[in-house]
Amino acid sequence: MSQRHEHHEPGPGEGPGSWTFLTNHAHVLLSLHRDPDLRQRDIAALVGITEGAVQRILNELEHSGYLSIERVGRRNHYEVKTDTGLRHPLDAGHTVGEILESLRPATVPSATVAPSPVLGYLYSKHVVR
Repeated sequence: MSQRHEHHEPGPGEGPGSWTFLTNHAHVLLSLHRDPDLRQRDIAALVGITEGAVQRILNELEHSGYLSIERVGRRNHYEVKTDTGLRHPLDAGHTVGEILESLRPATVPSATVAPSPVLGYLYSKHVVR
């Protein structure tokens, strides 16, 4: 008896293009490295996660020594501890700062290529002029 395989088109978040090399923790750190005064809701929008997930990640990053959080009025100011070593044995001898610096935007994307809203925001806020 043969089985029929129906073709399934991958939806958003499915299929080979649904994963990224960097974790949400790395994306949160990268966002704060570029703008240490971002609000949690802005971080959530940039990374594509919920505000609750951002709170959990911020707590984990702070307790692991990758981030310090200072209350300034009604807002938070974040300082990424760029000298902190990476945690995995394969990454021994490297710091989080090395990763963050390697992901610094070099140039504004070409006008012929429309950046995503997230990249557009990041480039508009963080490209060195």
